[in-house]
Amino acid sequence: MTATQRLTAEQVATYHREGYLLPVVNVFPDRKFQDLKNHFEAKLAVLPADQRPEGMASPHFTDPKLMEWLLADEVLDLVEPLIGPDIALFFSAFICKPKGDGKRVPWHEDSSYWKPIISPMEVVTVWLAIDPSTTENGCMYIVPRTHNTGRKGFSDYEPVDTAKNVFPTEITPAQRNDAAAVPCILKPGQCSLHDGRLVHGSPPNTSDIRRCGFTMRYVPTTVKLSEDASDWHQLYLARGRDQAGNYYADPTKSYPEIVERRAARTKKIH
Repeated sequence: MTATQRLTAEQVATYHREGYLLPVVNVFPDRKFQDLKNHFEAKLAVLPADQRPEGMASPHFTDPKLMEWLLADEVLDLVEPLIGPDIALFFSAFICKPKGDGKRVPWHEDSSYWKPIISPMEVVTVWLAIDPSTTENGCMYIVPRTHNTGRKGFSDYEPVDTAKNVFPTEITPAQRNDAAAVPCILKPGQCSLHDGRLVHGSPPNTSDIRRCGFTMRYVPTTVKLSEDASDWHQLYLARGRDQAGNYYADPTKSYPEIVERRAARTKKIH
């Protein structure tokens, strides 16, 4: 390991081979993590009554305070060994499953939502546990090695009931191997890392314990955001320098117009 890399060569090899990694480290120091959790709780407290907490997508567009964690060295030092020193913030979301009636996340590949907007498809997700994430309260399950096998991030999908599922579609049963799924069990403050093409999902939360995670997604700056997508999405330069000619938003500013344009789109981005 180097001073700026928090993963060993063996862990990096495991990530690229399996498509995911459970580093078993606390991403942030205790105080910094608690500040993030408190910040989330404040946002949750003012969530509109008609909005489910599973879908708090891209909060950083109107909440620059989140950049304290999204652009933090503690996170980027986990990401850099996987995608290199030139890093852009691509996406963030709080995915909070309430106790008792938290919705199921159907089997999917994140890449299936992003195919029209970025190229090449190289994304790493840091899934930070705000609450305990267990098999009892609906932790994420991943299917190892699916990022480099089968349809490599672009399976066929079919509709599912949105009253019970966070997303409206799911990978067809013929293209899944549910029995091979592995649970990502995490303590608060720990994270999982996974490739954007990996098949994953999670069951509903019928327990008496909430399950919340902060999803932080990063791309190497060799990834290009499409011209169409730049009207309703944006990247932030997190570390290093640009390699693809992208425009990068100002992390100190709020962009409510981006949120409005995203809301107007009929096809949502995960």
